[in-house]
Amino acid sequence: MEADFWHNRWENNRTGFHLDEVNPYLKMYWPALNVKRGARVFVPLSGKTRDLIWLAEQGYEVVAIELSPLAVAAFFNENDLIPEKHEIEGMEYWQSGKITLFCGDFFALTTEILGKVDAVYDRASLIALPPAMRQSYAQKLTELCQRVPKLLITLEYEQSKMDGPPFSVSEDEVRALYQANYQVKQLSAQDVLGDNAKFREKGLDYMNECIYQLEI
Repeated sequence: MEADFWHNRWENNRTGFHLDEVNPYLKMYWPALNVKRGARVFVPLSGKTRDLIWLAEQGYEVVAIELSPLAVAAFFNENDLIPEKHEIEGMEYWQSGKITLFCGDFFALTTEILGKVDAVYDRASLIALPPAMRQSYAQKLTELCQRVPKLLITLEYEQSKMDGPPFSVSEDEVRALYQANYQVKQLSAQDVLGDNAKFREKGLDYMNECIYQLEI
């Protein structure tokens, strides 16, 4: 996806992918990773998700990246946080307490900019990308974070019936992207179409939300 696509989505408030509450799957399955308090957790393509708040409340140092400055500003405003703004190697980041949010292109990140990461939470990053970009994304994520545990949430549906994003990413594709470096374990797969009228209106017969644990 071109950067302008996401800028336009935020400018026009077309952010149906955003959840107003903390993702219940994060609360349910994060403990399976056994990430110690104080660890540094990376959240790519974060939007303005409240999941960052929840992770910080569990005692983690949270670092995220989001392309849209509107989303970055909204995150801090909506959570009544007053950030300090800094820059490193040409990339701006906003910081408040345990949360650091980079504003820029995920693919422009380097290990020097990002720093050490102990775990990754990917709720809406992989499924935001079309097939042509997902291999590069997975390689970049592994390059940045090395082989740290990851919690990955995807969607599976009949792609021919609806254009993404969010895109359908099959279990076979998840394994093809990550099994060279990780043990890939599917923790759950639940049909959530009944809770999503806008997707039913697209003609979908099912929409499975799938949770994966990636471990070394």
